[in-house]
Amino acid sequence: MNQLPNATVYVIDDDAGVRDALAWLLRSRRLLSELFDSGESFEAYVSRPGFEVREPSCALLDVRMGALSGLALFDRMVKRGLLPVMPVIFLTGHADVPTAVDAVKGGAFDFCEKPFSDNALVDRVEQAVARSAAALNEQRQGRELQRRLAGLTEREHEVMQRVVEGLSNKQVADGLSISVRTVEVHRARVFEKMAVKSAVELVNLLRGLDRV
Repeated sequence: MNQLPNATVYVIDDDAGVRDALAWLLRSRRLLSELFDSGESFEAYVSRPGFEVREPSCALLDVRMGALSGLALFDRMVKRGLLPVMPVIFLTGHADVPTAVDAVKGGAFDFCEKPFSDNALVDRVEQAVARSAAALNEQRQGRELQRRLAGLTEREHEVMQRVVEGLSNKQVADGLSISVRTVEVHRARVFEKMAVKSAVELVNLLRGLDRV
């Protein structure tokens, strides 16, 4: 059962029957859906000023559509930065399986071959939505960390950099030509602003920034 009531599944398929069937299937698992009849209409939707993925989501994307194919749309989604916060599951016919496999290697979440098992498809959708939730959480954590870093003074940045390098207070003081007491004051302020209690915790926090 869906544990993310605000999650949205974007269905992009030029076959009205497929769209309606998928919408019904998703409702049966208490998943909200937004339906689009072409790659162009979905691109227009995500191109609106201020659009941002704020809630867990995923996209069910047909490989073969009109002028803008599913693969071309996927490439544009990647360039727009919609992945990984909006994972993509391709819907494909047998002839398109090799193409879909290549798309997965390029960052798509998965593909489902038509005719697909309803339960298997929705299971993968729920897993994709969970992946989206995790990616959004990492994104929010990264933004919060950037906000904390922006609150440090230039001197506090200098002290922090040396602390994470493992230098002692005396080594930091010597390197910056300031007193040990001044280093201690700056170090305490860095810990407070970064919401950590130790140098090890600070190092781990900054490593998390590299992963975002």
